[in-house]
Amino acid sequence: MTWSDLKSRAKAADGRKILDMLDDARVQEFSASMGDLWLDYSKTSLDAETRDLLVAMADKAGVAARRDAMFAGKPINETEGRAVLHTALRNLDGGRVMVEGRDVMPQVLGTLARMEGFARAVRDGYFTGQGGPITDVVNIGIGGSDLGPAMAYQALSPYHDGPACHFVSNVDGAHIADVLRPLNPETTLVIVASKTFTTVETMTNAATAKAWMAEKVRDPAAQFAALSSALDKTHGFGISETRVFGFEDWVGGRYSVWGPIGLSLMLAIGPQAFRAFLAGGQAMDRHFQSAEPLENMPVMLALVGIWHNQGLGHATRAVLPYEQRLARLPAYLQQLEMESNGKGVGMDGSTLDVDSGPIVWGEPGTNGQHAFYQLIHQGTRVVPCEFMVGAEGHEDELPHQHRLLVANCVAQSEALVRGRTLEEAKKTVAGQFEGKELERQARHRVFPGNRPSTTLVYPKLTPEVLGQILALYEHRVFVEGVMLGINSYDQWGVELGKELAKSLEPVLAGEASAEGKDASTRALVTRLRRYA
Repeated sequence: MTWSDLKSRAKAADGRKILDMLDDARVQEFSASMGDLWLDYSKTSLDAETRDLLVAMADKAGVAARRDAMFAGKPINETEGRAVLHTALRNLDGGRVMVEGRDVMPQVLGTLARMEGFARAVRDGYFTGQGGPITDVVNIGIGGSDLGPAMAYQALSPYHDGPACHFVSNVDGAHIADVLRPLNPETTLVIVASKTFTTVETMTNAATAKAWMAEKVRDPAAQFAALSSALDKTHGFGISETRVFGFEDWVGGRYSVWGPIGLSLMLAIGPQAFRAFLAGGQAMDRHFQSAEPLENMPVMLALVGIWHNQGLGHATRAVLPYEQRLARLPAYLQQLEMESNGKGVGMDGSTLDVDSGPIVWGEPGTNGQHAFYQLIHQGTRVVPCEFMVGAEGHEDELPHQHRLLVANCVAQSEALVRGRTLEEAKKTVAGQFEGKELERQARHRVFPGNRPSTTLVYPKLTPEVLGQILALYEHRVFVEGVMLGINSYDQWGVELGKELAKSLEPVLAGEASAEGKDASTRALVTRLRRYA
């Protein structure tokens, strides 16, 4: 099947009633599981024949072969000539992983052991600040060096038994000022996360944090650690090699929470819980490698995404976790998916003849229900929704609240597919209005229905389950990228703005001319300089 064939099948499916398709057999057939994770995608318009053809498309695109090449350490990031091996960071008990004839696992496991030793020293009070045991950790990074650990730290708050962690990413001085203000520099550890130790935003914030600490601490660099491979630059900053944890260029930023970038998370939850997180990711890796397509969770999640976006033309995708501690997950997945698959050309440099990745957005339920669900239910655009919910919460003393949360999640997916007809709406206002006013009032209460969703159910949000969920979405992005024929592992789209910002900073400072800039940019510079 070609993209044109997929569009034709999507056109033929127009008007297909999902509710009419739903029965026990369909739910059984249109779901996939791994361990206690269960993905229900029966509330979509995908039929068995189209699904089989999508599987054939994936096979033709070489998903399985490219998957095997990725795990084998082949340079599938072809524009940069690199392997893609974030999976090696969670290969806790697997075999060798070869890159250019070298087994990288001894180094990976050695770095993990060093991280664990440092984490224990901090958590047990052997590594201290000038004022005593470390009470707070400030992680300074941006992009994947911030979104991953910040998201996971919040997600796993029931497992926090180490120092409090804080995250700074924005170069806006307000961010670091607000984070540092309440902290004691004498008991604070600062982690600077930058592979090259040159990222402008990160290093600007690092310098600010060092100056803040120097006001109270004799040797501020002694309370810094670095997540970087640039030992010369970390040495120049004053950070001892014993507190520098590096990672190779085959680990992309948005895939890096599994390694040294996850140090803040390890400090918060401890090495044992962090290993459980890695084990969850590894379990999903093995499932992705071995399960047949129709039983393969990442594959099926990807095929549903392809059907909705490239087939039916739905440009956005809402991620809706009914778990407050996953509040940062939509933003994390936004980067994962949109930076990975937000491309306009294929691997060979040719222009794509289909749309690339969707716009990803979302918020936790039930908050979203009182915000944007109005548009999802009654707006003119269809927004495929991806619900996720845990069967159990951590608050044993509040079981009634968790039941209410779960009930809302299940009800929303039911409401989206079921909708409410005009006749049903009239019954809800019968007795209050009559005649034309009854008709008018009822129309405002009509729900079109027939709106697609998937639901991911997990038993409880533990470190292992979080690892499974993140790896599930990583591999989903991989499958969609291979089917689109793009490189999901470069991100040239972030470069141009950064380059222009470097040239504009001296212009804003009055040290250079705005000549050569467009009229709007010149006007913005002129107006902003009035307040400098």
